[in-house]
Amino acid sequence: MTELQTLKSALLAEIAAAGDEAAIEAVRVSALGKKGSVSELLKTLGSMTPEERQTRGAEINALKNEITEAITQRKTVLKDAAIDARLKAETLDVSLPVRSSPAERGRIHPISQIIDEITAVFSDMGFSIAEGPDVETDYYNFTALNFPEGHPAREMHDTFFFQADEKGERKVLRTHTSPVQVRTMEAQDPPIRIVIPGKTYRQDSDATHSPMFHQVEGLVIDKKSNVANMRWVLEEFCKTFFEVPSVTMRFRPSFFPFTEPSFEVDIQCDRSGPIVKFGEGTDWMEILGCGMVHPNVLRSGGLDPDEYQGFAWGMGLDRIAMLKYGMPDLRDFFNADVRWMNHYGFRPLDMPTLFGGLSQ
Repeated sequence: MTELQTLKSALLAEIAAAGDEAAIEAVRVSALGKKGSVSELLKTLGSMTPEERQTRGAEINALKNEITEAITQRKTVLKDAAIDARLKAETLDVSLPVRSSPAERGRIHPISQIIDEITAVFSDMGFSIAEGPDVETDYYNFTALNFPEGHPAREMHDTFFFQADEKGERKVLRTHTSPVQVRTMEAQDPPIRIVIPGKTYRQDSDATHSPMFHQVEGLVIDKKSNVANMRWVLEEFCKTFFEVPSVTMRFRPSFFPFTEPSFEVDIQCDRSGPIVKFGEGTDWMEILGCGMVHPNVLRSGGLDPDEYQGFAWGMGLDRIAMLKYGMPDLRDFFNADVRWMNHYGFRPLDMPTLFGGLSQ
């Protein structure tokens, strides 16, 4: 067998063995590329005599043409096979149900829904929304809110402190949304009517507590506000939020550094079943704390307590979400479990409205 016949047999075998388009392309390059075996033979024609070139050139060109044709045919076969395999893999079962749209599949987190609901209720009462930074100074988080030195809330076991800066001052992750009260009083002249939803941070974790949780506070500052006004606002909020015709509330004396007098508020409910029902029953459940703004806090905000007075209240968003929608464990709020979201989440287009119901 001559050299050309041996090369031809080897190349035809490689072409036949090529299993995909990439493999047949590799064979083409190894045979017909610039440095391919057939191309190298063609380069030898320049050193031959005219008589040798006439015979040898014809044989090499015949080999080139035969290999080119074999490669083309094999490439066509492999291309058709690839198309068939792709069509089989991408077959669409038209009997399957149509996929729902992202807007239909997606869910709004219960905390986002609760914030929207609270915003709707208080906006209807003439309140605006205020926000503040999550990282606060010791002054706004404690001192301006009448927390004395040595108060338990300043301790390391309750508060997340940052390392001291070059001035020796240590910032904190805010332990409540109350610093926004002072910031608003500094920036805005009374009358002030704001609600403050936001994240807060404390070193606590169990079924009803989380190191990061959500609060909402309200603040009213003017010249005539009083406890009766505060009670009316809170009763109207609870009736609308829990979507009941009436509520019975109980105000118990308490203590908060930033309010005087201070109260803890209980709402009458029925806890005999698996779901807490408000507006009925003989049980009581604490839902928030409130009181008249302390004169020292008014002074910290740049206001004269002899001229202005006001009231404030605060509650845990996570907790009232658990109460309203029957969620047993606070930790589930932060587990990113899609199954939990599908069960407790809200459809994006179901916006809370006072006339249509908050929990549509």
